[in-house]
Amino acid sequence: MSVFDPRIEKHLIADQGEVVIDEVRKHWAATVGAALELLGGIVVLLISLFVPPQAWWVPAVLGGAVVGHAGWRILEQRMDRFVITNMRVFRVHGILSQRIATMPLARILDISVHKPVVGRMFSYGHFVFESAAQAQGLREIRFVGDPDDRGLTIQRVIQQAGLRGFIAQQPGGAPELSRRPPERAAEPASAVRPTTPPLPALPASVAASRGPGASGGWEWLADAQRREEQRLEELRGGSAGADVAFDPDRTTTAPIDLQR
Repeated sequence: MSVFDPRIEKHLIADQGEVVIDEVRKHWAATVGAALELLGGIVVLLISLFVPPQAWWVPAVLGGAVVGHAGWRILEQRMDRFVITNMRVFRVHGILSQRIATMPLARILDISVHKPVVGRMFSYGHFVFESAAQAQGLREIRFVGDPDDRGLTIQRVIQQAGLRGFIAQQPGGAPELSRRPPERAAEPASAVRPTTPPLPALPASVAASRGPGASGGWEWLADAQRREEQRLEELRGGSAGADVAFDPDRTTTAPIDLQR
């Protein structure tokens, strides 16, 4: 392991199952300016060989400072890492003092990818994250190689994390519960059909007089009404009328003229 390696694995939450999906290094275009500065510093150092002996130290000190600053910039770009995990995205950068900026996947609202003309030619771009927080430590990631593929990777991880979060909120956390069809709602009380009341039972005295083969239902009540009408006709001195169809709702309100 290199001394200047940022050691990403020590920043992972291993006991919670966090794993690295993608570790993004700076595109080589990020070091072009530092490389040109380094080349200029070397040229200034070479000039010290052709100046008078009394002033050689001027270009030497100047060239050494430029070379040192350029080397620091190159090393700083090398140790700048952007990491995508199954739980979050974070950035680790710094040489002597290290800084870490983290953003959970649930707080990422939008990802903008800016690809300048030179970036489209050499396949790099810049990421801009929009989150739910007002102030954030992880907003712009510059010089990302293959920005389209990296953007799709982040979108896939966000989508998968969202689905797992939805299933985990279900009772028991089992995937089968998310596919269970919704239970049918109870029928309203108005939809319940009323039951037909049972027929009145045949009185024991009437059933005994009719014999064991007589049928139940409303027939015994019709027979009783016919006998009552016959008795009333006899009391009035008339003859019994013809059989009339039984109407259980019919009531006789005529006065009864009894013989004295």
